[in-house]
Amino acid sequence: MTRCVVVGSGAREHALAWGLARGAEVVVTPGNPGIAAHGITCVETPATELEADLFVIGPELPLTQGLADELRAQGKAVVGPGRDGARLEASKAFMKAFLRDAGVPTAHFGVFDRPEEALDFLATMAPPYVIKTDGLAAGKGVLVTDDFDEACADVLEKLSGHAFGHAGKTIVIEEGLDGEECSLLVLCDGVRAAALAPAQDFKRVGDGDTGANTGGMGAYAPMASMSERDVDDVMTRIVEPTLAELRRRGIDFRGVLYAGVMMSSRGPQLLEYNVRFGDPETEALVPLYGDSLVSLLSAVATGTLGEVPATTGQCAVTVVLSAAGYPEDPRRGDVISGLGDDGQLALPREGVVVFHAGTRRDERGRFVTHGGRVLAVSAVADTLGAARERAYAACAAITFEGRVMRQDIARAASELGEP
Repeated sequence: MTRCVVVGSGAREHALAWGLARGAEVVVTPGNPGIAAHGITCVETPATELEADLFVIGPELPLTQGLADELRAQGKAVVGPGRDGARLEASKAFMKAFLRDAGVPTAHFGVFDRPEEALDFLATMAPPYVIKTDGLAAGKGVLVTDDFDEACADVLEKLSGHAFGHAGKTIVIEEGLDGEECSLLVLCDGVRAAALAPAQDFKRVGDGDTGANTGGMGAYAPMASMSERDVDDVMTRIVEPTLAELRRRGIDFRGVLYAGVMMSSRGPQLLEYNVRFGDPETEALVPLYGDSLVSLLSAVATGTLGEVPATTGQCAVTVVLSAAGYPEDPRRGDVISGLGDDGQLALPREGVVVFHAGTRRDERGRFVTHGGRVLAVSAVADTLGAARERAYAACAAITFEGRVMRQDIARAASELGEP
């Protein structure tokens, strides 16, 4: 049997490990108590000291630090770009310059490390104002606002280093784009690319896309307002020129190219790239691909990618349950009710799986909160509306003090009858 190592400790890695375990022996490093309770082996051993047929690196930080390069130097098959390819996520300033060179459509922008120049540029822009940290900020380094004074204050806070440390000492200011946002996760084997089903995530903490930006409060897939023609358009205008520019620079990109795309009145515009599986999109996508994950990711790592198999034909909705105080100051240690000893629903529900993001076991063996995003509750069904009902019914069975949860994940899409 194929042996896989998944690197990471969140709900994304839980979902990947759960999906891979349908056709392989799986080890997660370091994993978390919820993954271990689900019957998947978790170890503290570094990935470079493990043996496996396939390594899948989940988070962005080890990718930007060159873990994939280290593993490939040992002769390992790896899903995840080397340090050179990971720069597309590690630096938004680098990414925007790369897009310009590749001819990829993206928002008008400027890059700044001096407050005076940044504020002068901001004054030339029309709302909404978009200010991003250059470096990694765990999905929280973006402000989108119509308030000019708030935008100016954010520029000064980021460039001072108070908000995000060194990651924010350089910022990117962009024009705001109209349209609907899509997460298109594309598998790349260095030469070929194939898109997974389009998904949509919900970044703001509050219903109606209000409140602070977060790492993601939920997602659903497939995004039926993204037609097959729309996906082809994104691949042609955005992904294929990106891969061509990567090859021109001698970068062998084997992994996931996550395109955050705005489907605007000007056509698809790239908002940003991530270089790994998205979170929480992965928790919605993995259940839709049945038993094909091992073969798919093995093809990515070995440069033999063909057509992505069709999904199961179902829809998936993922709702994130976060800790009290999230995202500003999440509280730890609150006891979670409604889970069994295996970390899943104490009273199982059809089509529902619970992926652990920030949990630990207390001295009595109970699951307690141990991070900002605590659980990702995913449900699949034949229709989006039914999947949404299952997900929220499952969430209602899981409680902890101060739980933060959006009530409107996939609501608008399901009301429009998608699909």
